[in-house]
Amino acid sequence: MLTKSTLTRPLEEESETVPLKRVKTCSVPTSMQRYLQLGLPMDKALVKSYTFFAPLPSSSESGETADGFVLGVDEAGRGPVLGPMVYATCFCRESYYSTLTQMGFADSKQLNETQREELFDRLQTEQTHVGWSIRCISPQDISHCMLRRTKYSLNALAHDATIQLIRDVLEKGIRVTKVFIDTVGPPQSYQKKLQELFPGIDIVVAKKADSLYPIVSAASICAKVTRDAHLNHWVFAEPGMQKMLSMAYGSGYPSDPNTTKWLRDSVDLVFGYPGIIRFSWSTCTKLLEDRAAKVVWPDDEEKPKAKSKYFSKPTDTPRSKFLNRNKSLILASSL
Repeated sequence: MLTKSTLTRPLEEESETVPLKRVKTCSVPTSMQRYLQLGLPMDKALVKSYTFFAPLPSSSESGETADGFVLGVDEAGRGPVLGPMVYATCFCRESYYSTLTQMGFADSKQLNETQREELFDRLQTEQTHVGWSIRCISPQDISHCMLRRTKYSLNALAHDATIQLIRDVLEKGIRVTKVFIDTVGPPQSYQKKLQELFPGIDIVVAKKADSLYPIVSAASICAKVTRDAHLNHWVFAEPGMQKMLSMAYGSGYPSDPNTTKWLRDSVDLVFGYPGIIRFSWSTCTKLLEDRAAKVVWPDDEEKPKAKSKYFSKPTDTPRSKFLNRNKSLILASSL
């Protein structure tokens, strides 16, 4: 049985769907090839968002997944001005959770790249007990959502990605009994929303959940490794950009000097930036205003009239007066 002490980290440790591909071993090169072998589409331009599922946990003998599962959700890339935002789930059997806790999972931001990749590879060798999935939201989709007429906020986008991932796991027959989520916005209202959507599951939404619950830490690592892989092997959708632009864009955060330098050096006077950029970020908007060609949109020759223009005002002459006047003129002319 899982208790609060087994689900949380010990106090001293607190300081378009891609087809499934089963991975028998994680001994692949540290390059694009290792991600292609997992089934992640690193060799294609990331224009449309996609969902990816690693092989589902199953008993090596019976293939059943009737055990109860603990599931964690976290993200990577919420704040950067470029690259995708990745939401990830990691889920494991309740009976295996104590083993997962001893593997050294921690908030991905507290680990270096080598440590993250080693833990990520370790997950691929535990497929009998552990599964994971990601929802990779492309920069273009983020821009579209946040710049459309009816604004679709980043929080709403994050909530919907989380809900979709949980639903997808349930639809694949995984019996989830407990969910831990790193909060987006106020934890109380978010938890209430999720609990109403998934009434049969015990849901915990907490701040810094990636530091408290190892299953959330594992999800954090899946999200971070996937995002980093996309950035390290980015395929530009725009013809010729692969050779024209430097790949030294850093982490993508506006506070990163490498990122700000790349943004300054890479702006095109006419076309602005390629699709790796989130155009809804103020960092991008300001640079385009300062460095790109000015665009002035001339007013339409005839501005559309307000709807009120088509209705008479209370002070206007009543229509009946005109009708009576015209009637009198007709009668007079017939005499």
